[in-house]
Amino acid sequence: MAKEMGIKTSVKSGNFRSTKSGAGMTKKGVAAYRRANPGSKLQTAVTEDNPTGKRATRRKSYCARSAGQMKKFPEAAKDPNSRIRQARKRWKC
Repeated sequence: MAKEMGIKTSVKSGNFRSTKSGAGMTKKGVAAYRRANPGSKLQTAVTEDNPTGKRATRRKSYCARSAGQMKKFPEAAKDPNSRIRQARKRWKC
């Protein structure tokens, strides 16, 4: 997977958050990904309480996609400390 992304995918590299801190990519990780993949429009998580406009649409879309991941991986869906559950919590899904 790391070769596909073009960046280090470990928490230690600083590009990804630990599960306890909400999973997902950090601002540093997004910047590294965008450098490695010119033309990318990757953005960080929408974490504010009441986003408006495009950010609200991004959150709604992410929540819908990640709900599908919860169905696909029921083991992870049951575990409150899984990366998908923690990421959804951070996005306030």
